[in-house]
Amino acid sequence: MGSPSIVWLRDDLRLADNPALTAAAERGEPVVLVYVLDEESPEIRPLGAASRWWLHHSLASLGEHLVLRRGRAEEVIPALVAETGAGAVYWNRRYGAAREIDARLKARLRDDGLDVQSFQANLLVEPWTLTTGGGGPYRVFTPFWKAARELRFREPLPVPEVRWGAAQGDSLPSWNLLPTRPDWAGGLRESWTPGERGAHDQLEGFVDERLEDYHRRDEPAVDATSRLSPHLRFGEISPFQVWHRMHDHMSPAARKNVPKFLSEVGWREFNWSILFHNTELAEKNYRPAYDAFPWSEPDPEELAAWKEGRTGIPLVDAGMRELWRTGVMHNRVRMVVASFLIKNLLIDWRVGEKWFWDTLVDADEASNPGNWQWVAGSGADAAPYFRVFNPELQRDKFDKAGRYVNRWVPEAGTPAYPDPIVDLAETRKQALEAYEAVKAADGPR
Repeated sequence: MGSPSIVWLRDDLRLADNPALTAAAERGEPVVLVYVLDEESPEIRPLGAASRWWLHHSLASLGEHLVLRRGRAEEVIPALVAETGAGAVYWNRRYGAAREIDARLKARLRDDGLDVQSFQANLLVEPWTLTTGGGGPYRVFTPFWKAARELRFREPLPVPEVRWGAAQGDSLPSWNLLPTRPDWAGGLRESWTPGERGAHDQLEGFVDERLEDYHRRDEPAVDATSRLSPHLRFGEISPFQVWHRMHDHMSPAARKNVPKFLSEVGWREFNWSILFHNTELAEKNYRPAYDAFPWSEPDPEELAAWKEGRTGIPLVDAGMRELWRTGVMHNRVRMVVASFLIKNLLIDWRVGEKWFWDTLVDADEASNPGNWQWVAGSGADAAPYFRVFNPELQRDKFDKAGRYVNRWVPEAGTPAYPDPIVDLAETRKQALEAYEAVKAADGPR
């Protein structure tokens, strides 16, 4: 027997369209498939509770050949190489701060004589491949996506024929990824099927049943969105698979909505490009002028009311309850609840970003802080003014019949429903006054 190949999975929990796995299979030696739960390396942001639930089920779906190890990847992977006598280590590239771990490991293992290769798998556009006329990264979405659409994206790879190797590993239950006391994941179990098969079922269901209504995606009561975000976040499906499926056979009515849907895939790409060049995106304002914004010290009762969906603002409460129950929230409502926290409660966007990180099944380290910064105005592609979403106007425009609110806040409009915790008009005025500090820090334009 020759020297095995190690394939190190990260946010690419799939067998199809997995270039690292394909390369290992083509090498012709037994393949040891490993996932490392690294909660120790400073470059790794530990998963939130909802993401841990998803990860458990996604790893379980990969089957008996997956080896589970826990610890610092820079210690675990070389130890596995020594145990198995591996001659090659392959992985698919990461684009946040964790790429520094990969670079150090690649150099170390190559010095030890191993064949170490990394591959493009989880982004259509790697962040260094597109630059502006001035040679820098794009800071605005529209020109970024226009340039990206001019590229040709490779065809997805099939599941390769693999000769599996083996190694000792942890048992998945020993990682305690699932909630127990209390078990709050009932709504997640009802809402999702993690894993590669679940991802492709979701994609086909979207194309066959919901894409025709995608032009109504801003209406939270309409089942018109793809529901692919957590599957993409964990790499159970690749953007290449999604891209090419959008160019396959479908109804003419669905076809009309494809460009807009793909632009949302483009926002995911754009946020990863931003993170690549700004690895502290979850901690630091992308636009430094926002360092001057006078955030209020969070009132514990107001913050708890926001988290628990009892602000007295029906659309905000509906969104926060949907999040707690299902692990996701409709995108239009995400903007509304984020704006309410940031601009009506004057609470730092980072507080909301951390709550979403813990409660969203689709929270990734690029889109989550990128979207929060977009709403705050501190991020890339932010509007050139301080926009405050009025949740009552948003409800009237996008949930006029009240179907979404009634589903999640059935007591709205009854004596049992609390009064709003803040006055929307007054707090909007205060937010605009606070924004003057940002404009002063930004200087004349």
